[in-house]
Amino acid sequence: MKKVIKTLSEIAIFVGGRISGDGGILIERIRGIDDAGEGDLTFVAHSKYKKKIETTGASAILVASDTTCPGKNLVIVEEPYIALGRLLALFHPEEEEVTGIDEHACIEAEASVSPEAVVYPGVHICRGAKVERKAILYPGVFIGRDAIVGEASILYPRATLYRRCLIGRRVIIHAGAVIGSDGFGFAGPGQENLKIPQVGYVQIDDDVEIGANTTIDRGTLGRTWIQRGVKIDNLVQIAHNVVIGEYSVVVAQVGISGSTQLGRGVIIGGQAGLVGHIRIGDHVMIAAGSGVHKDIP
Repeated sequence: MKKVIKTLSEIAIFVGGRISGDGGILIERIRGIDDAGEGDLTFVAHSKYKKKIETTGASAILVASDTTCPGKNLVIVEEPYIALGRLLALFHPEEEEVTGIDEHACIEAEASVSPEAVVYPGVHICRGAKVERKAILYPGVFIGRDAIVGEASILYPRATLYRRCLIGRRVIIHAGAVIGSDGFGFAGPGQENLKIPQVGYVQIDDDVEIGANTTIDRGTLGRTWIQRGVKIDNLVQIAHNVVIGEYSVVVAQVGISGSTQLGRGVIIGGQAGLVGHIRIGDHVMIAAGSGVHKDIP
């Protein structure tokens, strides 16, 4: 991969910022503020780290618009963390995958796999499933009957997509995640424990990311629905028929019980638990470790 080197002025233009200092210096790397040295750009995205600006060895610092430090080379932006994300993608571009289906993948009859997809050894794609162009399936991925993997989506090793589940475009599913397992539905709990067939599915819309070893259960009837732009951390449990609204964020070890609905832009802190059949309104923030037992408007 070709090394990326940019002047500070080029970086400022790229992120829509302005320069304080020498715009002609060359930046070769992006590093944390404690480790950065000559040729490095670092960043300050939180006020608690501002005191380190004077002592860092970095050639330049990406900072917010309320920051000044005479004698230091600064790139000043409105949102340093967003600018950092853009710069990391610039300095560390994804390597191009070689398209094609490996001979050691198992593709059942009547499955449809785009010739522009990437399918690694050990992938199993069941009959009736569809994998669209530019999708990447890493070793050990399982795609169930009649499931769909949308364009440019990525499933990392041992991710599992059960039957009839629908994955949109540019979705990222990390290793060990399970999409579409049976919901926890039993009649007469503690007595007969009669299993209720789970005949629904999971729908994951475009631009969703799902962390490692997260599980999303299929609907008992109908769908469990993860809407556009949702980001779900590792080790999260989402039960049957849950709806998570657009651009919500769910942090690690959260559990959401069946048929609960989250609005748009909800943020749930780590290890929070939500009972079933409640509604959480738009842009609600739930603190880490909370237990939520009723609706929040």
